[in-house]
Amino acid sequence: MDSPLIVLNNRTLIHQFSIHQFLAANGKPPMPIRLSPQLLLVLQMIFLAPIVSANDWPQFRGPAGNAASDVATHTPVRWSETENIAWKTALPGRGASSPIVHGERIFVTAYTGYGLSDEKPGEKADLRLHVLCLDRSSGKLLWDKSITGSEHTQTITNRVVDHGFATGTPVTDGENVYAFFGVSGVVAYTWDGDLLWQADVGAGTAGFGSASSPVLFEDLLIVNASIESDTVFAFDKRTGEQAWKIEGIVKAWTSPCIAEAPGSTWEMVINQKDMIYGFEPHTGEKLWECVGIDDYVVPVPISHEGVIYCLGGRRNRCIAIRLGGRGDVTDTHKLWESGVGANVTSPVYYDGHIYWASDKAIANCLDAKTGETKYQERLPTRARVYASIVRAGDKLYLTTRDQGILVLKASPNYEELALNTIDGDDSMFNASPAISNNQLLVRTDAYLYCIGTTSAE
Repeated sequence: MDSPLIVLNNRTLIHQFSIHQFLAANGKPPMPIRLSPQLLLVLQMIFLAPIVSANDWPQFRGPAGNAASDVATHTPVRWSETENIAWKTALPGRGASSPIVHGERIFVTAYTGYGLSDEKPGEKADLRLHVLCLDRSSGKLLWDKSITGSEHTQTITNRVVDHGFATGTPVTDGENVYAFFGVSGVVAYTWDGDLLWQADVGAGTAGFGSASSPVLFEDLLIVNASIESDTVFAFDKRTGEQAWKIEGIVKAWTSPCIAEAPGSTWEMVINQKDMIYGFEPHTGEKLWECVGIDDYVVPVPISHEGVIYCLGGRRNRCIAIRLGGRGDVTDTHKLWESGVGANVTSPVYYDGHIYWASDKAIANCLDAKTGETKYQERLPTRARVYASIVRAGDKLYLTTRDQGILVLKASPNYEELALNTIDGDDSMFNASPAISNNQLLVRTDAYLYCIGTTSAE
């Protein structure tokens, strides 16, 4: 019995083996074998699964969407323009999206041609939306592919300039890279930058523009287009064909969260105005709902051991829900609710606590089990904070827009380790860092930085 194509490196399907040949190639004697359908399925899943290194950061907020790396225990605490900068690359355009990493490649999005300032916005017809590929070791730009912006692109205002038109972070499976540009749609490129497919998800605009990032689940690319069409879409990642859609998702700038529920099943959590939903990610079927935050929602939910934590609203709230419920779980699975939260930024979990830096420039820590506030501390800026916190080992990195990156000890006792700035770059820091190989990849409107020693392991 022949198996499907087997992945022999992290992105290329090289050769077709039979199971018999595979065993022989790995030192097993050739002999008749009988495999149950269940075992064959497991073997095929192993063979076909992309190889993801612990140093990869393949989507917004990292491998599990929880903005954390447990293996990066030697990321730098201090840096400057002359210290702990492995490399620095000028970017061809602005953007608030974060970089992602897979193997020896970095991907990030940018925009050019329109809306770089509100004083001289330019012409909408000149807007280009870029997906950039850079070499992980050197920062060298390998390719730059772009599409034309939609005719439905928002007219420039101060708020739109603050965020721009490249806000969604791309995602990769190690074979292709996928990006979401709001009303300009979804785009997929091959590893070498060839256009694979494009999809339209609606023409609606609101407030400061689009914000959600796409996520991958098995063979599906899932995109929250709440702002563009009140819809969450799932596309076949190889063809762009629509697999399912969920309508009626309102005022949700947040990215979908794929979380492991009790019983080793998966649930897709969408946090929107007034309600938090759990869906079956293979089909889009609604599993449960919980009364949520009575305002628009931007932060991405995070999960830990079967519990989902959701921030949101201008009144700043946080809700914890146990996964695995069905129907209305407001009274059965909602664990606690706190009047402390964030309107824009997303949290991170570590050792029984939840941490985040709110858009009001307040560092927060809650007890994850009870919702009790452990601390609230003012950050060294009066400007709004739009980047979300990330964790490397027991260190927290909080990015301000104008005063650099604050490093905290991941502890319920507030402890500042360093405040790092880079002289000579006065552009905005809107993006969350990526963590890879004990280094930070930090994107501003002007540059992409690799922060850490060049010999980081």
